[in-house]
Amino acid sequence: MANSVSTKSNRGVFVPGRNSDDRFIPNLKRLDEVVRAFKVVGLKVVLTQGVYDLLHEGHARYLELAKSYGDILIVGIDSDELTRQRKGSNRPIVPERERIEMLSHLRHVDVIALRKSEQGIGDLIRLVKPDVLVTSSSTKDFTAQMIKDYGNSCGKIITLKPQSTTSTTARIRDLTIEGAEQLATEINTLTKDFIDKIRRA
Repeated sequence: MANSVSTKSNRGVFVPGRNSDDRFIPNLKRLDEVVRAFKVVGLKVVLTQGVYDLLHEGHARYLELAKSYGDILIVGIDSDELTRQRKGSNRPIVPERERIEMLSHLRHVDVIALRKSEQGIGDLIRLVKPDVLVTSSSTKDFTAQMIKDYGNSCGKIITLKPQSTTSTTARIRDLTIEGAEQLATEINTLTKDFIDKIRRA
């Protein structure tokens, strides 16, 4: 029996399983064709965008809620280069290939697209023309003016509150603080040992 993951009968966007080769559509021309096909058969398309670095429960809840506004959820994930431009040189923590793989494991995510640095922040919105665009109130660089500007490309725009009390940025800060505290403890121990050694000499 052939490997069930590789058989044609269980591949595609609508079948169970990760199927990241089918669900990740980086080619915009192909994405346009797929979105048009969804709309032809009457499916309501929802689009949301983000980095999804250090994927956590809040991300999953946000995507589940976003999917509830339609039939198909398309997630535009920021490339590594675009993430560095938006979040700083130390981000992302998780490279784009792994972030795409993690998103493909979430059952609420139907299609994953890639937002590249050379594209404008609204290019994917204008291409997909979603029935519903879902944004997060925690995305500071997606301004109220942008929401107004992209309104003509969307049927409706819905802004959600963060679905977790712990953001990715807060988690990174906690890890940094924890690392700094461990380093300080090590330095204190080494300093004390060094001083004791000098006194005994």
